[in-house]
Amino acid sequence: MGLSSRKFIDPPAAEPCHTRAAGGLPHGTIVAMTQFGDLLGPNPVRLPGDPEAEAELQASENPAIVAAAHPGASVAWAQLAEDALADDKAVTAYAYARTGYHRGLDQLRRNGWKGFGPVPYDHEPNRGFLRCVAALALAADAIGETDEYNRCLDLLDDCDPAARGKLGLG
Repeated sequence: MGLSSRKFIDPPAAEPCHTRAAGGLPHGTIVAMTQFGDLLGPNPVRLPGDPEAEAELQASENPAIVAAAHPGASVAWAQLAEDALADDKAVTAYAYARTGYHRGLDQLRRNGWKGFGPVPYDHEPNRGFLRCVAALALAADAIGETDEYNRCLDLLDDCDPAARGKLGLG
């Protein structure tokens, strides 16, 4: 059978597939896949927070009582660490900050964090963890733990490049 004997059927008319990208945006539109604009990186982690612990702290409850009642709430450990730093108790601040840091890591992992990726400071429930990292940096610096201080600054930069400045470590 030669080419001249074959019948060719034209496809139905439709909008060319190259004129619209997924989501109805014009083809070629560049959009960030994550809040931080990293097309290949993980999505930002937004912790659920602990509304009860946060409300108790807002009501001026003693942070030690809040931490005892809500040991998973990094925000309570952050407040304890910051208070200890203000009282020139660097070792105590280090212990509080490290506790809140580890509690925060647990929460981050439960919420999909793989040990890297954005943890936005602008999301309020993330601030307890980020405040613990900042307090840990300050306490580490105060007791001469330069390597730990630098690791904490690197972690803050990795979590949110704006966090260090917002936490007074600019």
